[in-house]
Amino acid sequence: MRHYWPAGSGGRDPYAVELTPKIADGWRWTSLRVLSLGAGQTHEFGSGEEELFVLPLSGGCTVTVDGERFSLTGRPDVFSGPTDTVYVPRESSVVIGSDGDGVRLALPGAPCTNRLATRYLPADAVAVEIRGAGNSTREVHNFGSADTFEADRLIAVEVITPAGNWSSYPPHKHDEDRPGEESELEEIYYFEVSDGPAGPGFGYHRVYGTVDRPIDVLAEVRTGDVVLVPHGWHGPSVAAPGYHLYYLNVMAGPGATREWLISDDPAHAWVRDEWAAQAPDPRLPVIINDQRRHDVANG
Repeated sequence: MRHYWPAGSGGRDPYAVELTPKIADGWRWTSLRVLSLGAGQTHEFGSGEEELFVLPLSGGCTVTVDGERFSLTGRPDVFSGPTDTVYVPRESSVVIGSDGDGVRLALPGAPCTNRLATRYLPADAVAVEIRGAGNSTREVHNFGSADTFEADRLIAVEVITPAGNWSSYPPHKHDEDRPGEESELEEIYYFEVSDGPAGPGFGYHRVYGTVDRPIDVLAEVRTGDVVLVPHGWHGPSVAAPGYHLYYLNVMAGPGATREWLISDDPAHAWVRDEWAAQAPDPRLPVIINDQRRHDVANG
């Protein structure tokens, strides 16, 4: 299986990214499409056997699901706080229309069995979590997490890692069905990185396995890159000094219960205990007193 997809390598018109069980060899439970629309453009599609979110990365749009219309304000970029979203059930007809100067969207999805209701989630209702401490602090936007939003199989969250910090750390895995301890979930990481004064930024992402289930990925990641995690320990995701790292996590699996249960790599699990003596990174959250904050790159 191909695990690292640089920007431009996993797309098919009209999508800049299109990684699905039908396209990625060996992939089963999750999908991701990234779509850009210019001013006034529209895109129509059917959700088929998948449930999905319409998630603006930059710009705003209208979303019509089976005749029900929603207006998404969106955001200037992924480093400008959470966005409003629409949850689309399987077997739905969808029309997306761009607002203003255009829109760039992520469509994280998962094949599912049950058809739930279409729902709109405003940005101010997204649960924002500050996770970790010190240089392991990151901000999690739980717009589609298992414990904050109802779906059939799909789990999706956004993570902001300030410049110089590590996230997805300690390395962890979720590739075994062990009730109450670990859930079996495949995972997609979609990355964006803030620009510096001289050009685009970068980060790094690590995935490694066991003797019985080997996998070995150490990728320099830039905006538009994707890493697929079918199994194994994953982390850290490292934001290089000077550049902030964003990733969208898309997860789903075969388990009867939709939940995110992880196991830390025993060699590094002790790091969590260190956080009790450390303060969270003061650059987070990126939204303070309901005002959008754009200066996190200065830290």
